[in-house]
Amino acid sequence: MTAFPHWNRTPDPFRELISADAIAQRTAELGAKITADYQPLIGAADVVVVGVLKGSVVFLADLVRHIALPVVLDFIGISSYGDSTVSSGVVQITQDLSRPVEGRHVIVVEDIVDTGHTVAYLLQNLATRRPASLRLCSLLHKPARSERQVPIDYLGFTIENLFVVGYGLDVSQKYRNLPFIGYVEQP
Repeated sequence: MTAFPHWNRTPDPFRELISADAIAQRTAELGAKITADYQPLIGAADVVVVGVLKGSVVFLADLVRHIALPVVLDFIGISSYGDSTVSSGVVQITQDLSRPVEGRHVIVVEDIVDTGHTVAYLLQNLATRRPASLRLCSLLHKPARSERQVPIDYLGFTIENLFVVGYGLDVSQKYRNLPFIGYVEQP
């Protein structure tokens, strides 16, 4: 494994919740499952992996390298947090897809499903674009905060009700580059 700079390894001011090695192993397993599920569909329609900006980028980059199929990558920006640690409940598309997804198999890659409002809105929005299929892959799920049930077809980890950072997740746009997932300790 590549050594990370010392400053990027320390969990301070966070406590490590999920190690870089555990994330790598689970990401490889999810990529293998997606490959197995979509292998029979190749040739019928493109598989489009849609990363939800910005939090999913690190996870998506590792995940697609474990999908042994030709895939098309696209991105959508959506937010309900801003710089806060709590969802505002107001969902905003900040960047739309670059190409239509009609008739294509779409896999949405999300960093975390928290209340479910943001991802439910996104899935409803994408469903109106008539994809051949629409599935959700999320690195994390926080069921204690769920207010809307959403189907998570490919799930990395279920976590407690903690505010988490690292591996793409941020606090005020910082710490996305930590190689592990940590949580903010309450004083």
